[in-house]
Amino acid sequence: MSQEKPAKPATAADPANDLIITRALKAPRAKLWQAWSEPALLKEWWCPKPWTTEVRSFDLRAGGDFHTFMRGPDGGTSDNPGSFLEVVPQQRIVFTSMLVGGWRPNTPWMPFTAIITMADEGAGVRYTATVMHPDRATRDKHEAMGFHEGWGVCIDQLDARALLL
Repeated sequence: MSQEKPAKPATAADPANDLIITRALKAPRAKLWQAWSEPALLKEWWCPKPWTTEVRSFDLRAGGDFHTFMRGPDGGTSDNPGSFLEVVPQQRIVFTSMLVGGWRPNTPWMPFTAIITMADEGAGVRYTATVMHPDRATRDKHEAMGFHEGWGVCIDQLDARALLL
C-alpha cells in the first residue's frame, strides 16, 4: 500500500481573479510528472506549436528558478522568468512569475501564481491548473490573450508527450 502523502488542496478559487482549466488525461501520473519535471521534455509541450520553448533555467524545488523563453514563427517572443514555490512529486507544482530563484522579487509582464495538481481519476489523471492573478484587470487580460485555448493546447500536448514515454 502506498504511503503517498496527499497534496494540499488549491487555495479556494476566486472567480474575480483566477482562471481555471481542468482536464481528464490518459497518461499515467508518473509519466505526466516526468514530462513536467525534465526540461528536455517540458520544452516539447510547454507552448502551443508552432511556437517553441527554450528552458533557460529549471531548478525544480521551492525557491528554484523556472525560466522559459518562447518564440513564435512570426518572430514574436515571450520571456517568462519565475520561480517554483512548492513541489510535491507527482501531485502538485506551484510556480509564480512574481518571484525568481532565491525568492528574489520580479516585476513580470503577466503577474500570476499557478497551482498545478495531478490526481488519479479512473484509468487516467485529473489535471487542474488554477492561475491566480493579483486583480481582475490582469485576469481579464490573460483570458483575452487566449488563456483557455493556449493552456488547453499545452495540456493536450503534455498528455500526448507523456503517453509516448
